[in-house]
Amino acid sequence: MNKNDLVESLAEEFQVTKSYARDLIDSVFQKITEAANQGEEVAIFGFGRFKVVERGAREGRNPRTGEAVKIAAKRVLKFNAAKATKAKAKKEGFNTKNRGRRKAA
Repeated sequence: MNKNDLVESLAEEFQVTKSYARDLIDSVFQKITEAANQGEEVAIFGFGRFKVVERGAREGRNPRTGEAVKIAAKRVLKFNAAKATKAKAKKEGFNTKNRGRRKAA
């Protein structure tokens, strides 16, 4: 599902115009983005949490040459699904097993 599909679905379900549904969706995304840019966590009960996390500087490899490359520290937006969302996904047959991070040697 993309944004246009979501707009059409909401417009049909709530019997509003597509432009009104698009404005609502744009507004929700804008509010989430603004809150994240200010460093706030956005928690939507039953769906999940959006939060900004700091990723430290690290060393990577250039896949073409194999040469070591320094990757700068950065802030990224992370989404954690709520327990209810994970349970529904698992019920629908999705693989929801968490991957473990590799420990630095």
